[in-house]
Amino acid sequence: MHFTSEQRLDDGALEREFTLGEIPGILWTPASASAPAPLILLGHPPLGLRKIYPRLVARARHSAAEGFATATIELPGSGDRPRLPAAEQARADLRRAMEAGEPVSDEIIDALILPLVDKAVPEWQAALDALLSLPEIGGPVGYSGGVISIGTRLAVVEPRISAAVLFAGSFVPRAMFEEARQVTIPLHVLLQWDDEGNDRQAALDLFDAFGSKEKTLHANMGGHTGVPQFAGNAAAQFFTRHLK
Repeated sequence: MHFTSEQRLDDGALEREFTLGEIPGILWTPASASAPAPLILLGHPPLGLRKIYPRLVARARHSAAEGFATATIELPGSGDRPRLPAAEQARADLRRAMEAGEPVSDEIIDALILPLVDKAVPEWQAALDALLSLPEIGGPVGYSGGVISIGTRLAVVEPRISAAVLFAGSFVPRAMFEEARQVTIPLHVLLQWDDEGNDRQAALDLFDAFGSKEKTLHANMGGHTGVPQFAGNAAAQFFTRHLK
């Protein structure tokens, strides 16, 4: 991990950009801490860190005020990283189907999501290795938001993640339902009831499939970007219960 820049935000949180090999990322740490801070990995959609930075830094600042360090990395094929031709084709097929008012096929969903999960999860694990080696960061670790299939896979394969907040706002390949049954960590799942690009029934079925003994579904009316502030506060309380 190589830090490339740092700035102190106006609330005192420290923001540092880094690279991990060819992968860009950002780390935020609280203004002051008497002990190593617990860590939350901030997931996000594959739109590029620059585009979604305002949303990420808002989440990071809120978490820093609660005493958490947060970090994120650029997803494969996003931002300035090399494009993934198969994913680009899947996105084109998805747009074509949605514009035509046709159902999105399992083949399109698989081509769009599964290669991203296969590439992104090992990179998140490598980032976690590097982050936990820093003296200012300790465990436990949570995962928050982003592509729900990435969060599901991480919850299965990464034992260092103790709890996860998942956003049911992305397409879910059928293969992920079997993985969901293997998830055992506490979950807090956010669902926007009127999400225009999400299959609500698939999201409900995925929640039902999760094997966790403690899992909460927090559903609110509204579209994809309309998550109310109180829903975010409930997610923060969830992490305070499980990571502190």
